[in-house]
Amino acid sequence: MADSAVTAPRQRTRKVNNMRSISDNVHGYVTMGPHVWSVVDTKHFQRLRHLKQLGVSYYIWPGASHNRFEHSLGVAYLARQMVVHLKDVQPELGITDRDVRCVELAGLCHDLGHGPWSHVWDGVYIPGALAAGFLPKDKAWRHEDASEMMFDDMVEEYELDIPPAQVQFIKALIAGDGTRCSDEKPFLFEIVANKRNGIDVDKFDYIARDTRAIGDNQNLSLTRLINSARVIENQICYDIKDANQIYELCYTRFSLHKRIYNHKTAKAIERMIVDALLVAEPYLKIAGQIHDPKKYLGLTDDIRTEIQRSQAPELREAQKILERLQNRDLYRCVDYKVFDWEHRELLEENITAEGIVAEAKEVYSVRVGQPASLLDPGIGDEDDVITPEDIENLTPDKVIVTVTVMHYGMKDKNPLDFVKFYPKNRPNECFHAQRGDLSLLKPATFAEILLRVYTKDVRFFGIVQAGYRSLLARVVTVPEPTSIDVRSSESDGVTERPRTPRTFSRISRTGDGSENGSPYLNRFTTVGLSYGKSLVPPTSPTRILAPQPVSASAASLDLMRSEMDNDGMEVHPSLLAPTSPTRAKFELNAPVEASSHRNNNSPGGITGGVDSASRGGNDTSTALVAGNPSPARGSRSSKRLREGTSREGAAKTMEQSEPAGSGATRNKRKKL
Repeated sequence: MADSAVTAPRQRTRKVNNMRSISDNVHGYVTMGPHVWSVVDTKHFQRLRHLKQLGVSYYIWPGASHNRFEHSLGVAYLARQMVVHLKDVQPELGITDRDVRCVELAGLCHDLGHGPWSHVWDGVYIPGALAAGFLPKDKAWRHEDASEMMFDDMVEEYELDIPPAQVQFIKALIAGDGTRCSDEKPFLFEIVANKRNGIDVDKFDYIARDTRAIGDNQNLSLTRLINSARVIENQICYDIKDANQIYELCYTRFSLHKRIYNHKTAKAIERMIVDALLVAEPYLKIAGQIHDPKKYLGLTDDIRTEIQRSQAPELREAQKILERLQNRDLYRCVDYKVFDWEHRELLEENITAEGIVAEAKEVYSVRVGQPASLLDPGIGDEDDVITPEDIENLTPDKVIVTVTVMHYGMKDKNPLDFVKFYPKNRPNECFHAQRGDLSLLKPATFAEILLRVYTKDVRFFGIVQAGYRSLLARVVTVPEPTSIDVRSSESDGVTERPRTPRTFSRISRTGDGSENGSPYLNRFTTVGLSYGKSLVPPTSPTRILAPQPVSASAASLDLMRSEMDNDGMEVHPSLLAPTSPTRAKFELNAPVEASSHRNNNSPGGITGGVDSASRGGNDTSTALVAGNPSPARGSRSSKRLREGTSREGAAKTMEQSEPAGSGATRNKRKKL
């Protein structure tokens, strides 16, 4: 009996015999069958609720809080829509209900293997764990492989009603590899993960969902694209009328990577989280859990919370990194530039943290104490000098280099070159679109390399940038862009031919982007060598957040006294003896109302200083006494101050408006 109490019962999903509907913020009301809900109601799928779809982009875009859970439901819905459409419009394809069910489940389970923070896991953490020796280097790992692992474990543990042959078929559909099931219909492998051209329902959903989450408006019609699909020559083709929609899909993908997924601050946060995980790895043994489906269930974004609330001293260094993240003391982007596709291998091999530090030490160690203006004309000043500590304390572990590939979906190729289209009047014939069939306005290249350099310690901002630029000058040879002089010759009216491109054998270290520099040095990020020292935050958060009282200078007080004397007013003693910041905060109204500035549109000629200040106006008297306490608005002295100002101001205004010697004016003044 004791044994039975210890042994956990075998997990079984509850029987689901009916359809269920959900409300999706992208696709509306979605109805799915019992085979879908049998998978959804498992801990393997529910784990996706704790994985942010956009990883750390949520720290930049608060609306990007959606998870892999709803994305997977959306892909399952679109996968079913696509395969049912093909079944209905082309019955000759022989698509069966079994095919529909397997494609739908492949869409549902395609992201089961994603790790914490989605692509941060397999794109940054896993390579870091391999480099640090936490994982065997002979074992490759991808989240698609983990999806298959988790799917197998889920089917076994819950005894799902999926025959073994269909299990293999679904895993092949997730991988988009038709060679693993050669007896299946080839075009079905292009619905969830299209390896031919990248046009699949996974991309349909995440582009629509991510753009909505960040507040962008996209002009894609997913329904139109699905209804446009036809199978010709065993591949999915589209109506030529929808070629622009296909191009827009590919461009939007590139735009999201450029603006959102690879945002400079998001990449800094990614590196901070990964650094914290690698520091915590010897204690938590995270990397060793990726090949065990039972342990992998616990790998979610909640790892960060687990580290932060732990009392273990072994995690203190990891907690310090995460505390910096909470306090927004982030790694700083020192420099960046976009390079041509062909420079990828050159940059990855030569522009490294070790290379940048070695270059900085070699170039600048002999020039310690010299003004930066002598080293790099046009930047810095005589006070901008390098100290011995700057050179000694700079180490490779304080520098990060990221080389990111961004493209339209098919590396450096045009994805539309891999898509076939059919004409409306011949729907069973397909062709590749030619240059004049679509548009003459298309990019000259479809891929680029974005290189960024970060420093973990802001004090080394300037020296790291200088070392990077000096290294870049030595290792990258940049062809000058070809330029065409379109100015016509006055003699014969013939346009000059393009000049022969030159090649830079050396890049000027000034980095100002001028004619003496290189187009690969960024003039917009150039700083002095000691620039980072001015960015060091105060040690106490209170010094950052608490407002500091502003004291008026003696000259300001003298000017205020003279202006108030001219109006027959006395300077209240508290104006000359500031007390506390709290009192100063609430006692700004009285001197504002005592302003001698005139406003012809206001009664009595007195400027409404309080209203002006509350509207953010730039009233001179308000700026003059800002930060100095004055009589509170409800005090007696404040009341006398306002009454005296109003009477004197009204009298002077009436005196100016009446003719000289007017009896009426004199009588009014006496009454006042």
